[in-house]
Amino acid sequence: MAYNGGPMTEAMYYVLLALMQPNHGYQLMQAITEVSNGRLKMGPGTLYGVLSRMQKDGLISLAENDGRRKTYLITPDGEQALHLEYLRLKALIRDSSILEEGDQNE
Repeated sequence: MAYNGGPMTEAMYYVLLALMQPNHGYQLMQAITEVSNGRLKMGPGTLYGVLSRMQKDGLISLAENDGRRKTYLITPDGEQALHLEYLRLKALIRDSSILEEGDQNE
C-alpha cells in the first residue's frame, strides 16, 4: 500500500529523520537510537521492511549499492511528508495543552 499522506508510523518518522543524512542500514539503526534518545531501538527486520515500503512509496531512494551495503537518502517527497508529519505532531501537542491546564488546577 502506497503512503497516502496520513499519519506515519513511528518507525517511518524516525527513518526519515535519520535519512536527513544518507545512511546505510547499520548506521540507520544507530542514528534512530541516537535521535530518539535511546527510546527506540529498531531491529534489522523492522528497518528493512520499512525501507522497502518507503522506497516503493518514493519517500526514500537508493543512493549507492556497493554490493555489500546499500546507502539510502530521503527524496523531496520524503522531506515534504516528514515536514507534514512534524506539523501534525506539533498540532497534537498543542491540542493536548488542556492536560497541562488540568494539572495546574490540582
